[in-house]
Amino acid sequence: MADKTAVILFNLGGPGGPQEIEPFLINFFSDKNIIDLPVFVRLPLARLIARKRARGVSRENYAPLGGRSPLLENTKAQAQALEDMLGAEYKVFVCMRYWHPRAPDVAKKVKAYAPDRIILLPLYPQFSTTTTQSSFQDWDRAAAKERLHVMDNRICCYPLEPGFIEASADHVRGAYARAQKECDRKPRVLFSAHGLPEKIIQAGDPYQWQCEQSAAAIAAAAGLDADDWRHCYQSRVGPLKWIGPPVEEELQKAAADNVPVVIYPHSFVSEHVETLVEIEIEFRERAEELGVPGFYRAETVGVNPAFIAGLARIVREKENVRSCPRDKKQCGYSEKTSLKAA
Repeated sequence: MADKTAVILFNLGGPGGPQEIEPFLINFFSDKNIIDLPVFVRLPLARLIARKRARGVSRENYAPLGGRSPLLENTKAQAQALEDMLGAEYKVFVCMRYWHPRAPDVAKKVKAYAPDRIILLPLYPQFSTTTTQSSFQDWDRAAAKERLHVMDNRICCYPLEPGFIEASADHVRGAYARAQKECDRKPRVLFSAHGLPEKIIQAGDPYQWQCEQSAAAIAAAAGLDADDWRHCYQSRVGPLKWIGPPVEEELQKAAADNVPVVIYPHSFVSEHVETLVEIEIEFRERAEELGVPGFYRAETVGVNPAFIAGLARIVREKENVRSCPRDKKQCGYSEKTSLKAA
């Protein structure tokens, strides 16, 4: 009988309806990787922030999507595509960090599957303590409670994975060509990543460095000249100083230079509120207000065959490799960090 491999596909998660927005946000802001405060301060603060945002900006953000996030269905489609490419000896499980299906339920299903090996695969190409590390910590707690003792192999990050780069470049080229044809001038590509507070990067998080490496590799693969693209960040929340430049600043520069823009969210691999609302609606409206002569969004890699093939490749390569040989900037995850209390 062939060995069985369970692949755990991690993503952030999102509310399935308006009534789930507040509990989803409570889970999010309760994470120590997001708000690094003592638990007796963090949990009441998380409930306060969640209540306020659920009644205001978050409800407004999800409204154009019918009050729900499409992230789960998009992640399930990626999981099915990956499972089909890997073959019958693999089973792919979707595991969301802040909403269902969450790690405790997924760990039960994995235990029932009784795999010979487990591979942890985050849908975050670039490593961050706020995403990959948090998901791994959550999984470790759930697996321990289920006494799931099968040794797992962890894919920490893949910012330069050839399939991810090829799929991204394909989407950027398509949007770039459309913008150039319709606007009759060369556009500027804005590679947008989800922002982080500066203090997280200063503490050693490799996310910013990896995002910049991904953008440069995608730009090169798409055949962009150095003057054709910029790197920027979106989704800032709260009073802390965040890494930049922000997308809004780059839109102002594009308006001043009278060039159309193509935004490609290269730290996201599936469509959700940050791409379908923040970029497609909010940034589009801002670009029009500023007088940017054209605004285009390149879609995330989704189930692009090159991206799925890349994931399948690194899953197969990781089966018998426990440690990652890359340096810290390329590989921010270590065995030690996964077991820190969250």
